[in-house]
Amino acid sequence: MSGFKVNIVLHEPEIPQNTGNIARTCAATGSVLHLIRPLGFEIDDRKLKRAGLDYWDKLEIFYYDGIEDFRIRNPEAEMFYFSAKARVVYTEVDYPNNVFLMFGKESCGLPETMIASNPDRSVRIPMRDGLRSLNLSNSAAIAVYEVFRQHGFPSLEQEGRPSTFSWEVDRS
Repeated sequence: MSGFKVNIVLHEPEIPQNTGNIARTCAATGSVLHLIRPLGFEIDDRKLKRAGLDYWDKLEIFYYDGIEDFRIRNPEAEMFYFSAKARVVYTEVDYPNNVFLMFGKESCGLPETMIASNPDRSVRIPMRDGLRSLNLSNSAAIAVYEVFRQHGFPSLEQEGRPSTFSWEVDRS
């Protein structure tokens, strides 16, 4: 599908392992990773690199000095804001071909003003009452794969890989 691109935007991420796991998801899907400073870790953090495995050279990544820098450099971005405080469920929207999925920092999510000023583009992942949130990297993976599902998984391998495991049961 021409022009199809998923962009994951992390607004001030704090935990290197989450960002590393999200980078791995980006590499596996061909999604673009956008990191908005300040970050709660150094980019050369050992935990960040370990979580992303050896996939760092297989993804497109951009860094920004704050939210205004991001907005200036991506003026046409079709944003969707993920928040436990949003009213719309993430599966209830039709994602465009070139979409930006924004997630907030682990400790407090996206700023409430951002959610309040974008109510139709703020979405949530349902979960049980009384719980604060899902893990950031899990939420990003859920969101990315919903966008890919809606578009028929373009450019992703959909056939199972050959296995060395035998599915036949020896009943002798």
